Amino acid sequence: MTKIDIISGFLGAGKTTLIKKLLKESLKDEKVVLIENEFGEIGIDGGFLKEAGIDIKEMNSGCICCTLVGDFGTSLNEVLETYHPERIIIEPSGVGKLSDVMKAVENLETKEEIMLNSRVAVVDAGKCKLYTKNFGEFFINQITYAQTIILSRTQLLSQEKVEKAIAIIREHNPNAKIITTPWEELTGQLIMEAIESYETLEEQLLKEVKHEHEHHEGCGCGHDHHEHEHHHADEVFGSWGLEGAFHFSKEAIKEKLTELEDEEQFGIVLRAKGMVPSEDGSWTYFDYVPGEMEIRQGNPDYSSKICVIGSMLNEENLKQLFS
Repeated sequence: MTKIDIISGFLGAGKTTLIKKLLKESLKDEKVVLIENEFGEIGIDGGFLKEAGIDIKEMNSGCICCTLVGDFGTSLNEVLETYHPERIIIEPSGVGKLSDVMKAVENLETKEEIMLNSRVAVVDAGKCKLYTKNFGEFFINQITYAQTIILSRTQLLSQEKVEKAIAIIREHNPNAKIITTPWEELTGQLIMEAIESYETLEEQLLKEVKHEHEHHEGCGCGHDHHEHEHHHADEVFGSWGLEGAFHFSKEAIKEKLTELEDEEQFGIVLRAKGMVPSEDGSWTYFDYVPGEMEIRQGNPDYSSKICVIGSMLNEENLKQLFS
């Protein structure tokens, strides 16, 4: 089966640089075809990408997302039948609508087995507000339909400005995974894993806690469990998470995890987990259960992440604790 990844980006957001990084670092062992659609007469980036030995099917007479939807289907079928690739990366024009590209892929009639694997939007963090105001119809469409949003040029901005960009994105897409860490700090492999992983940290951790709960319920071990553990897991456990470009020192993390012991302030916290950078650029990973914590150094992740799982959680107090 051929995986199809759509990587869009609005007017110089840096999607070509990102694609080259992915092809070089994480997809070098796969048979990949890049379909690039330039808006205009000449494919500007074609020669640049051919230097990396990448097959390109250029369509330069218009925009894939409007006038070329029909021709796009013919061209995609040609690529599938000629190359039989493991993966196709579609790089639409920077002024196209992601929803139209998705529709063209979903409506494709082909003998080959294909799957729409991922939908990615590359967003210049410093121009998010400007583009939302001036080019809302196209820019917001890319944000709205993306599963993963990769912020570019975050290394040039303050934490406050990055958080403002995230807030704008969340207005239009509350569920997308947002990559905020500067690309040079991340491997192409990690970026690709983030793109293809559809389970959030909260979902992973909640699944672990529910599994532990169900194990204890059925083990007949005689432990003195809290009364709430006799209910079904979905009725009992809640989660709270924070994701963005924030940072904490190891000392600050230790202090905050210690405070989680206060059930009156935060509810019954059963697990907490996170990956957070410090101001010096190093990354700290932590795991917490009541009365015990592990804090260690780790590799850069695609964004700062904190997740808390428990019962009767006070989300407002948790937000203030980690703000």
